[in-house]
Amino acid sequence: MTLDRKQAPDFKTIDKIHIQHAVENTLDNGIKVFTIDSGSQELTKIEFIFKAGMYYQSQPLLASAANNLLETGTKHYTANELSDNIDFFGSFFECAVEQDYASLALFSLNKYLDKSLHYVEDIIKNPTFPKDEFDIYISNKKQKHLVNSEKVNVLARRRFSELIFGEKHPYGVSVKDEDFDKLTLESVIEFYKAFYHSGNCTIVASGKLSKDLIETLNKFFGKENWGHNHSKSIPVPKVVLDTTKQQKHFIEKPDAIQSAVRVGRLMFNKRNPDYFKFQVLNTILGGYFGSRLMANIREDKGYTYGIGSGLASLVNGGFFYISTEVGTDVTNDTLKEIYKEIKLLREELVDVNELETVRNYVLGQFLRSVDGPYSLADKFKAIWEFGLDYDYFDNYFEAVKTITPEEIKTLANTYLKEKDLIELVVGKK
Repeated sequence: MTLDRKQAPDFKTIDKIHIQHAVENTLDNGIKVFTIDSGSQELTKIEFIFKAGMYYQSQPLLASAANNLLETGTKHYTANELSDNIDFFGSFFECAVEQDYASLALFSLNKYLDKSLHYVEDIIKNPTFPKDEFDIYISNKKQKHLVNSEKVNVLARRRFSELIFGEKHPYGVSVKDEDFDKLTLESVIEFYKAFYHSGNCTIVASGKLSKDLIETLNKFFGKENWGHNHSKSIPVPKVVLDTTKQQKHFIEKPDAIQSAVRVGRLMFNKRNPDYFKFQVLNTILGGYFGSRLMANIREDKGYTYGIGSGLASLVNGGFFYISTEVGTDVTNDTLKEIYKEIKLLREELVDVNELETVRNYVLGQFLRSVDGPYSLADKFKAIWEFGLDYDYFDNYFEAVKTITPEEIKTLANTYLKEKDLIELVVGKK
């Protein structure tokens, strides 16, 4: 049969998406290991996840410093030796800190997984936090912070979090210049001791997994409890939510060429039943390249290279935001168009053809996001972090398929009243 390249393939709607589920295992010491055995390459990704994100820090910089300094030296190896030895086996190791969780990830060829884990074990269990490495880290971070503090988009991101959650809330705290001088090596070590232990660790393994993977992980991390506080409960921060009551905020940067614009509000996270359908509303407004904000403010008006909106879901909260950078001469006009598009969603029903386009886009993006073992692992973590199960994806799929223009209008009137939106401009108006 000859392929006719002049004939477009038949269009098919997505009726169902099958997601491979993670399999739960338990090491001898109680550490949960979730495995996703998929893929054709002899590669494995092992993630060690700790409740040690910025939400748990008692002062700015603490969580990121503790995480990043883990690989700067251990009882048995210097930082260079760790890097060289892991690299020698073709493996890759990285650290990451987010608002709620911190993680350490190893990418390894299956045949060298055992040898690579030897070094990862030492990094997790026996870091020494050398003073000289700490000083270099703080110096570099401070210099980068000072440079970024001249950028309007960075200033807007920091201040917007403060306005949404309050300056004392863990999600609202932003780093100030003086925080670098206040951080001590002793506080970093104490943070490590409090959060990096077997009682606060979950492992997620994905890739073409070897049959003896659990046995291997048990050998390095499961034979006994490890860490300083493995039997103690995780310290819970004292949370003070203090969303600003003032609607409009402006930070002047006299030499700015562009203004950073943020509009949004405190919202729910993915545990809320409205989360699924609000994601469709958000996509229509500013969640993809064909969105209304892009069509108006980029394509029609030419005010910006890009504008977008999103719904950030955190374990202990969430927020909605619209974000862009525009020329200082069109800042006010941009804000008018943003509120105009939001008002249209509140007052007029979305056209069924536009909704169908967005519906197919959202489902198509979801389908692409579950392609491959590492993506499947990310999807699992996205529900595990919130205490949800795989029904979440079925409910999401169903909500996207069945949402109506009337429901979108109701959501816009419930959550996007202009009086509830916080506006921030950094630059010039």
